[in-house]
Amino acid sequence: MKKAVFLLVMIGLLSFTTAHAQECVNCHKDTTPNIVSDWQLSKHSQNEVGCSVCHGEDHKDPYDVEKVQIPTPTTCANCHEEKVEQFMAGKHAAAWAAMKAMPTSHWQPMALMEGMKGCGGCHKIGIKTEAEIKEIKKTGAGFGMASCDACHTRHAFSVQEARQPQACQTCHMGFDHPQWEMYSGSKHGVRYLLKQNKTLPETVAAPTCQTCHMQEGNHAVMTGWGFLAVRLPMPEDKQWAQDRATILQALGVLDPDGNPTGRLDVVKAANVARLTQEDWLKEREKMLKTCNQCHSLNFAKAELEKGDQMIKAADRLMAEAILVIAGLYKDGILPKPENYAYPFPDLLTFHDAPTLIEQQLFVMFLEHRMRTFQGTFHANPDYALWYGWSEMQRDLSEIKMMAEELRQKH
Repeated sequence: MKKAVFLLVMIGLLSFTTAHAQECVNCHKDTTPNIVSDWQLSKHSQNEVGCSVCHGEDHKDPYDVEKVQIPTPTTCANCHEEKVEQFMAGKHAAAWAAMKAMPTSHWQPMALMEGMKGCGGCHKIGIKTEAEIKEIKKTGAGFGMASCDACHTRHAFSVQEARQPQACQTCHMGFDHPQWEMYSGSKHGVRYLLKQNKTLPETVAAPTCQTCHMQEGNHAVMTGWGFLAVRLPMPEDKQWAQDRATILQALGVLDPDGNPTGRLDVVKAANVARLTQEDWLKEREKMLKTCNQCHSLNFAKAELEKGDQMIKAADRLMAEAILVIAGLYKDGILPKPENYAYPFPDLLTFHDAPTLIEQQLFVMFLEHRMRTFQGTFHANPDYALWYGWSEMQRDLSEIKMMAEELRQKH
């Protein structure tokens, strides 16, 4: 109903909008010509969706640019209601909230966070509250609000662009989530890149990121294991359950007695972990259905279970390393930082951890553990072994050695 009303209004104002858009074009051909050329290539231009539809009608000349409205997903929802609703149900929508929830995010230079030159540069895809939007506008022009333009880059807003795996590359690469490197070096990625450069024919089967994570164009992007590969309920395997509990304690989600903390509410709000078996199975079944388009169901199940087993193995190493440092706190050999709520190292403080041994633990968790299980799920043997599992083994050895040296000095 909402969309129908909006379309009727659009039709009624079409002639005015077209004329107003031409005024914008005439001016911006001189001031920002490439914005104009991109818009002219867009479906928006072809369907006579002018500048004022997204930016409002208050900006008239070079002296009132502060009146330009910066679009948000609500703006896009006027025409793309279904896609925005899907997006709001997915993990991308929670990206900004997840960044802001990190305990030391406010310690970082503003340019990296709200200025979007670091964490905020990718997490800007997330939904922001009205208060956050006002705060961002205080620091500059208030760009980075639209979310949708993270993949459908402005002002072409190309669906074809957003369907390419390179559309994901800017954010899904690097230190803690090198999915682009893993994918592009896997047989999945190699086949698609060869398809792009016409070495392989257009009809060859070659999955993109979107094939597996946005089935049938659904914008509610979600994964079974979540970003940090921790979930509930606890596994039946007693050792794995104990190891996962230790990791959850180091994440501040469980207290020393194993009870949920206030951070669990943050995890729920940011939707970074599946908290029921049903939620996990739902995502696993979606992935199996996708894999089954090219592989037998037995093969697909076996491959995904290998990923589960690598998480289990990585959790064993991770828990051991966490307990080494927790032991140093307990014995008074390493002072526990005052901002840590519990007698465990806080894995979410990242590079703000105060000592080298705690820094090593952070790297082990966010770089090497991530690569161990992500490399497995993305079918990249080199990342799973040499950049992941092997590095975790070295991390644990170094942490034990540093702990022994600290004890001897003490």
